Amino acid sequence: MRSVVLVVPGQLHTRTGGYEYDRRIVEALREDGWWVDVRELSGGFPMPTAAEREQAARVLANLPPRSVVIVDGLALGALPDEVTLAASRLRVIALVHHPLALETGISVALRRTLQRTEQRALAAVRRVVVTSHATVGALADYDVPAEKIRVVEPGTDPAPLANGSGGDTVQLLCVATLIARKGHDVLFRALADVGERNWRLRCVGSERDPVVGRRLRDLVRQLGLTAHVTFEGEADTAAIARYYDGADLFVLPTRYEGYGMAVAEALARGLPVVSTTTGAIPDIVPEPAGVLVPPEDVSALTAALASLLQDPSRRRRLAEGARRARARLPTWPMAAAKMGVILESIVNG
Repeated sequence: MRSVVLVVPGQLHTRTGGYEYDRRIVEALREDGWWVDVRELSGGFPMPTAAEREQAARVLANLPPRSVVIVDGLALGALPDEVTLAASRLRVIALVHHPLALETGISVALRRTLQRTEQRALAAVRRVVVTSHATVGALADYDVPAEKIRVVEPGTDPAPLANGSGGDTVQLLCVATLIARKGHDVLFRALADVGERNWRLRCVGSERDPVVGRRLRDLVRQLGLTAHVTFEGEADTAAIARYYDGADLFVLPTRYEGYGMAVAEALARGLPVVSTTTGAIPDIVPEPAGVLVPPEDVSALTAALASLLQDPSRRRRLAEGARRARARLPTWPMAAAKMGVILESIVNG
């Protein structure tokens, strides 16, 4: 039987884009006949304690020799010694959603440490799977040979076109975990500068960093936006589908994104997108389907939102572009097929 082990930090059912990718690849591989053994590590990564590192080392050491093992990058980058040792007896594949050092809000010292440790871990593995061509470019600073890297973009589920709010108030939707990298603060400041108040914003996503969550709520109060912005928290699949269905415009002001799964999900529903020119987002969102601005550019984001809020006909044109773009989105079976080819090459190599 074709078999592979997936090592992930924390719980696979965690509701973030990275875990969703891992979970859906596992499901699709199993449907394609692979036996997939998921090993969950403790959740302290990418800054594990000594005990968490020891646990990860035991998990890897207890796997049978020559096992094909995919290690999620959130853990791999913090385990250079453990991965290097394991790679001497296992066939290890790195799965990099985005380099750890590109996370927002970390110190320069930590950024340098993460780049150094991740570079060492990546040097030890047989393959590096990334979720976008943009991440291939981001790994240029890690000295990973191009022939070692493979791209497996996330899939997107077919979805019905969004019905929209159906009212005079434009319903904005942001689906993103409340962490600094997602740029909610930039969005709130931009909306505060928009003259029109004919909008409501729903922020859907878990609060993984309580400090960031408190700061964002305080910012909404300081900007006088409490009547216009709601924090919906973490939502299950059915609830997220309802949020997308009732939206008129999708907004993701992210500072950096390896791929942008929520953006692809919005396009799958024919929603126009306002986001940033970072990572793979320019590859996902063609010009007729949305407006992209530089990350952290409050003025540019304000201008983009003001234009769309004041011009229903422009929103309709972008929605038409989004409906055309949805046909180009990869599916999860397509993603799993690409991953399967990579795994087969390791199994048979």
